[in-house]
Amino acid sequence: MSDSTAVATATRPDPLLRAEGITAGYGGVPVIRDISLSVGPGEIVAIIGPNGAGKSTLLKALVGILRVTDGRITLGDQEVTNKRPEELARRGVGYVPQVQDIFEPLTVLENLEMGGYLLPAATVRARVPEVVEVFPALKPMLKRRADKLSGGERKMLAIARVLMLDPQVLILDEPTANLAPQLADRLLREQVSGLGALGKAVLLVEQRARAALEIAAYTSVLVSGSIRMEGPPGELLDRQDFEELFLGAATSLSSATGPEANKV
Repeated sequence: MSDSTAVATATRPDPLLRAEGITAGYGGVPVIRDISLSVGPGEIVAIIGPNGAGKSTLLKALVGILRVTDGRITLGDQEVTNKRPEELARRGVGYVPQVQDIFEPLTVLENLEMGGYLLPAATVRARVPEVVEVFPALKPMLKRRADKLSGGERKMLAIARVLMLDPQVLILDEPTANLAPQLADRLLREQVSGLGALGKAVLLVEQRARAALEIAAYTSVLVSGSIRMEGPPGELLDRQDFEELFLGAATSLSSATGPEANKV
């Protein structure tokens, strides 16, 4: 926990995924430094912060796309620092990137089947209806090509595809990017919240800070590659310096309106 964090924390579940003091970046240049965070079963943890803070870099380090140069990552009681993404998928970590998250030329059903690539064929067939039950809007679209889906439908498919392996931990990188405000709010409040209700540990990077705070049990504020503040959302909102970490009074979370107000 950062030195600047002075909020009381509510009781949290034992962590499934934990990062302890991790540093990572590109070409030997750190983008994130000394990051510690965790997420447990049934918990939604939101990571928010201004553009360029290092949020996506953090997620890529957690799922093995970027190499961690310092610190450690554990999954349950096992260290998984710098394990390959495929190995983490086998161990129960699902990752939905912001872009390139579905196979556009394939149908919805084929995308789901691809999501179960580590499973026996019979298990894949059985798993499809279980996943569709989580996202019932996809049921009538199983034969539709993915490139014919709307933005919200594509994101549902992206998450559903990752659910085919029944991960314990879901890591979502800006799932509402490029969605209309109403669709974005529905995705967060219904689909993402529903994942927490299923007992998944959900780590969420989200550009719509206000909406993320509404569904999260715990929030970390990332600024310039470091966690500057963390705690339950209600307690963060009560802190006078919370909004100052973003872009100043002009982007106040408490007074701004419209879709751009949430993009931090």
